[in-house]
Amino acid sequence: MSLSAIEFETKERPEYCVIWLHGLGADGNDFAPIVPELNLPADKSIRFIFPHAPQIPVTVNGGMVMPAWYDILEMDIDRKVDIKGLLDSADAITALIERERERGIRSRAIILAGFSQGGAVVYQAALSYDKPLGGILAMSTYFATGDQVAYHEANRQVPIEIQHGLYDPVVPEMLGRQAKAELEKQGYCPNYRTYPMEHSVCPQQIRDISAWFGQVLK
Repeated sequence: MSLSAIEFETKERPEYCVIWLHGLGADGNDFAPIVPELNLPADKSIRFIFPHAPQIPVTVNGGMVMPAWYDILEMDIDRKVDIKGLLDSADAITALIERERERGIRSRAIILAGFSQGGAVVYQAALSYDKPLGGILAMSTYFATGDQVAYHEANRQVPIEIQHGLYDPVVPEMLGRQAKAELEKQGYCPNYRTYPMEHSVCPQQIRDISAWFGQVLK
């Protein structure tokens, strides 16, 4: 599966890359407007890639065709997961990582970010990747493949930032905490933040993302 994407660079000859996945029903335009608000380090040249999920029928929406990284089979989204669809999307993100390496960006300078469904794909793609990545940003999401992902030693030390809304009615905050607990059980050290919001993004969160990028873009 080859993904189309929105792509832009903060400066010429990028040294870093952020691949940022949207949630169900959105597309790559969803998070692109946030970039100017991140106050990124002026001396860093960063390529942002916002891929578009494929258009597929989504079971919980009556089979309506919409952008989705994988099918949602039940309203309790963590109960029954379209694993094949999720793995196919993770493979497509791995292909984007490999393309960036071919374009001259080191794996350690590549960050994966994902919101909701996109975050579930990011967990799978990043934690199974066989070269060290720069970081994982998991927003309002859950670890759908936590009990079956083939963890790779290359990313045992990858910085992981988890952020979740306390009042999220779509992906309950409990699932964010479960992801944190599963990662800790596996020996990772994720940072976990919550915000007084629903299934969305808030100004304080953007400030925290900015600070986190400042730490990992080194």
